[in-house]
Amino acid sequence: MAASVAAAAGRLRRAIRRTPQWRGPSRRALSSEAPPTQAAAVRDAFLSFFRDRHGHQVVPSASVRPRGDPSLLFVNAGMNQFKPIFLGTVDPRSEMAGFRRVANSQKCVRAGGRHSDLEDVGRDLSHHTFFEMLGNWAFRGVYFKEEACSMAWELLTQVYGIPEDRLWVSYFGGDPKAGLGPDLESRDIWLKLGVPASRMLSFGPQENFWEMGDTGPCGPCTEIHYDLAAGVGAPQLVELWNLVFMQHNREADGSLQPLPQRHVDTGMGLERLLAVLQGRRSTYDTDLFSPLLSAIHQGCGAPPYSGRVGAADEGHTDTAYRVVADHIRTLSVCIADGVSPGMSGAPLVLRRILRRAVRFSTELLRAPPGFLGSLVPVVVETLGGAYPELQRNSAQIASLVTADEEAFLASLQQGRRVIERTLRRLGPSDAFPAEVAWSLSLSGNLGLPLDLVKLMLEEKGVQLDSAGLERLAQEEAQHRAQQAEPVQEQGLRLDVHALGELQRRGVPPTDDSPKYNYSLRPSGGYEFGTCEAQVLQLYTEDGTAVASVGEGQRCGLLLDKTNFYAEQGGQASDRGYLVRVGLQDVLFPVARAQVCGGFILHEVAAPECLKVGDQVQLHVDEAWRLSCMEKHTAVHLLNWALRQALGPGTEQRGSHLNPEWLRFDVATQAPLTPEQLRAVEGTVQKAVGQDEAVYMEEVALACTAHVPGLRSLDEVYPDPVRVVSVGVPVAQALNPASQAALQTSVELCCGTHLLRTGAIGDLVIIGERQLAKGTTRLLAITGEQAQQAREVGQSLAQEVEAAAARLSQGSRDVVEAQRLSKEMGRLTDAVDTAVMPQWQRRELQATLKALRRRANTAVRKLEMVQAAQKTQELLQQHSEGPLIVDTVHAESLSVLVKVVRQLCKQAPSTSVLLLSPQPLGQVLCACQVAQSATPAFTAEAWALAVCSHMGGKAWGSRVVAQGTGSTADLDAALSTARAYALNKL
Repeated sequence: MAASVAAAAGRLRRAIRRTPQWRGPSRRALSSEAPPTQAAAVRDAFLSFFRDRHGHQVVPSASVRPRGDPSLLFVNAGMNQFKPIFLGTVDPRSEMAGFRRVANSQKCVRAGGRHSDLEDVGRDLSHHTFFEMLGNWAFRGVYFKEEACSMAWELLTQVYGIPEDRLWVSYFGGDPKAGLGPDLESRDIWLKLGVPASRMLSFGPQENFWEMGDTGPCGPCTEIHYDLAAGVGAPQLVELWNLVFMQHNREADGSLQPLPQRHVDTGMGLERLLAVLQGRRSTYDTDLFSPLLSAIHQGCGAPPYSGRVGAADEGHTDTAYRVVADHIRTLSVCIADGVSPGMSGAPLVLRRILRRAVRFSTELLRAPPGFLGSLVPVVVETLGGAYPELQRNSAQIASLVTADEEAFLASLQQGRRVIERTLRRLGPSDAFPAEVAWSLSLSGNLGLPLDLVKLMLEEKGVQLDSAGLERLAQEEAQHRAQQAEPVQEQGLRLDVHALGELQRRGVPPTDDSPKYNYSLRPSGGYEFGTCEAQVLQLYTEDGTAVASVGEGQRCGLLLDKTNFYAEQGGQASDRGYLVRVGLQDVLFPVARAQVCGGFILHEVAAPECLKVGDQVQLHVDEAWRLSCMEKHTAVHLLNWALRQALGPGTEQRGSHLNPEWLRFDVATQAPLTPEQLRAVEGTVQKAVGQDEAVYMEEVALACTAHVPGLRSLDEVYPDPVRVVSVGVPVAQALNPASQAALQTSVELCCGTHLLRTGAIGDLVIIGERQLAKGTTRLLAITGEQAQQAREVGQSLAQEVEAAAARLSQGSRDVVEAQRLSKEMGRLTDAVDTAVMPQWQRRELQATLKALRRRANTAVRKLEMVQAAQKTQELLQQHSEGPLIVDTVHAESLSVLVKVVRQLCKQAPSTSVLLLSPQPLGQVLCACQVAQSATPAFTAEAWALAVCSHMGGKAWGSRVVAQGTGSTADLDAALSTARAYALNKL
């Protein structure tokens, strides 16, 4: 008996590790009662159960854009938004700090990065890049294992009506290497709930121990599985629900330490649960997908979806159905949350998803152009009730998808033409040029995935220059590193244990309200007050709490209060210094301040001893702070001005500012026009010129909930929250009846701001680029820098105007025309790189493009005239014959080549080589060989022989070639040219 149980357990372990790929629909009912069958009903039943029966707060799904978490491309689990609670870094004034029992349905995307299902989507019946995670959480030990298991069992068996004999559970069986014993507490809870030991499995850390990352909170988990086999034959188990009990912290050295506070984190995929409740073996057969699959069939005319996989799926038609259905859901959700297809990070992954969907729909389903965009309303219909942002942004989503689909199809066609043209120029054994492949790729101009370019070349039997491609990739990486804004070091941090110890000791969060203690002097300058504080704790660079630090040490300093602004909300941290009270001549530089769970940690270099209990006086760098204040108030005015220019629905996507510049990301349907950029600047200038008062006040967060026009970001705000209003007192701005927030800038913001707008001086947008389709990044400067930028722009505009006037007068000769053409090139480079208004740059670039075209046309015409004159002179000097070798005065190689071509056109049986001496001893060379003399006699070899004699180089083809060299003996060079030609002729 024991042996048979052990064998069965082994089979079950293997079954769970494999997680079966569901194949083929099943219509078998799960219970005699009719469970909720529609997705919306199943989702609502989950949330209602935890809210109404067990007192949980239902919170909205977070955006799939991770907020302040660079380790993630997308939100890929329900717990992501609660990381600050698990890590102990949540702002104690925020709503999240009060969370105890929480439930929600979280939008999740697993594509790109560490957890990616992208390549598996379509191949089986269960993988998705977008899915919904139903979850409930208990923070700070409000309940733990027994309550979590009981609630899960109650919901599945009593609310959803899943037969108990179809459910299995697994629990953590221990990890001797880590010194962890089995989770017998969870095992006993399940036994108490009536789960027989025969349907319980214990696994090691790979299956039943959950970790957030390499470090951080972690703990054992218990999983509930559903048996697809219904007791017939070997069990076929699929995981339904994972219950994680966070009770440990993984330290940097790999060891495990108990967490100060324990948490429960559970997650259950809605799609898989729905398949179980609707009696389907494929998530694609549920009502979340069936409307999409039907719309795909109607829009493409492909055979109906039949759920085939692998070899049974002839032509991969059903695979394409699944890919398109999954990917359009992902695209819709991501774009609604502000992630648009782009060139790096998450936008790049989304771009690949869209291109994957386009390839499958057009090549396998034969979908017509614009097909993907037509599916967006179906996604909105199935998901919009739960996620209203889909309804609000439906038109924008469809527009972006359609535009990107159209662009990709056009790029694909153009890419084929580029490849064909390049192949015609290659020799039989030549590798395809890396530069051309790069220009076709996502990193270049056309946006074709490099793997697709390689596949197109392989189909033609052509090898790609892989070494050259690697070199270009490295150069691109270096360029990006140089162009990117400098990333600040992580610096000193308070870890979860340090925060837990402070909370255990009852240390209150740092009072940073003194950062707002500044005022305007009668002279118009700002006065920043100092702040006296007491040292509460010191930390070494490795995070160890100490009572004192010595000379030369870099340390973290925790005070009871501070007037330093800690970096948050896109505003750079203050810097400055502190002194010990009574010892004013020893400065302790403060490099930065950062917030950790409500505590402000100052990074200090200690020139002398500093100890807990010392009284210190803090001084912010006033110029640094004032510059940040100017930029932050300017950001608010810029946000307001963009809404005025682009419409009230314009949304901010992010911002960052430091004393030098400000960066602002805005959602746009198309790149801003020069007129719009100029209008935005004008609106800001008007507010600055009026020197409007800036009002700031803390109010209850609830008072800001329904104010028309009030601007806020996708962030967690403290309660009470600080409101910043330009020109209108806060109380008036927050009065819904006043509509004041629609008429001026009113935002929720914890940053430091000017008290009057006039100190901004000026604002100039000096840069603009598309981060992704639908998102524009603006770079701006203020004050004196802005004035200088305007002056540079005005100066360049005058230069361009003068150059245009000279061009209109015409050129007397080739030299003057070439000089004017070069001047246009110089001006173009200057305009491209100057710090100047972006609207003016765009206008001047358009003007210069037209002027350069005119200048180059003028040069070509004068060169043709000059070449014709010299051709006639040479024909008169040389009688008819097979060879002309001579010198001629020419201002450029272009003119010399034209003379050679005209000579050969008028004397087709003559081979011509001309040399033109230039200043400083340089000699230009051009030649053309008569068709009757080839292939024994080639122009490239002829030019190479002559230019090598002059110590130079040559290039060209068998018929026409050119080159350069240096020599003081032209006769010797001419003799070499004649001798080579006569030998070949």
